Amino acid sequence: MGPVLDALRELGGAARPKQVSALVAQNLGLPPEVMEAKLKSGTERLHNQVCWARQYLVWEGLIDGARRGEWKLTDAGARTRLTEAEGRSIFLKWVEIHQRTRQAKLEPEESAVAAPETAAPEEIEEPTMEAELLNVIQALPPSGFERLCMRLLHEWAFEDIKVLGKSHDGGVDGTAVLRLNAFVSFDVAFQCKRYRGGVSRDQVASFRGSKKALHAEKLILITTGYFTAEAIKEAKGEGALAVELVDGDRLIELFSERKLGLRREEVIRVDHVFFEQFRQ
Repeated sequence: MGPVLDALRELGGAARPKQVSALVAQNLGLPPEVMEAKLKSGTERLHNQVCWARQYLVWEGLIDGARRGEWKLTDAGARTRLTEAEGRSIFLKWVEIHQRTRQAKLEPEESAVAAPETAAPEEIEEPTMEAELLNVIQALPPSGFERLCMRLLHEWAFEDIKVLGKSHDGGVDGTAVLRLNAFVSFDVAFQCKRYRGGVSRDQVASFRGSKKALHAEKLILITTGYFTAEAIKEAKGEGALAVELVDGDRLIELFSERKLGLRREEVIRVDHVFFEQFRQ
């Protein structure tokens, strides 16, 4: 939990989840075998651990959990630095709270049975729609991902969308037209990278410098992974045409906002964490 708070401070107090995971790995000097380890579902173990650390920090009031896809330090979080022991203490505190909550919901005869010990965060897979959706998209073949991006652009009002064949792409996966109004439109070139890791600075520069991209007025790079800090810096342009970056977290937001590939099943549950403040 301490490294998550430290990473958010270093990123200015707010960042996307994958940026936090990447900086935590960098700051801790984690070896490739740790960064590339996967859970049974295919989810990255490291990012899963970071997400669970964030969840405990939300419950503790150190991270603002109000906005999906953006992690933001609260005022208390900005002032707090945690040792490993202090993080462990927060974890055990909230495990106990949730165990009490679960036991309170059991029938009297069931409550007499000892509850199983709650697993450590790294042993629990992130139970979210976002994680499931990203795993599904990452499992698509490259051509399928390109066609899916084509559909996503259509949902967001892009026109004349074309996916280019590999032998004719010239470093660009597709083209489209973005019409702002009856008088103004832009020619767009886009590239799709179905990654689980990071997109590098060189890959952003290569896309911008490709032959077909040079004729576009707007550039969009879409990935299921994340962009390194150097890639983000490169995308801003500095004398060249800027590249709009859509990482895995933003990609899921775009799908969610259009309800694309999602089916609504409304479930209302009691927020037991809310009532915890009134038990003290």
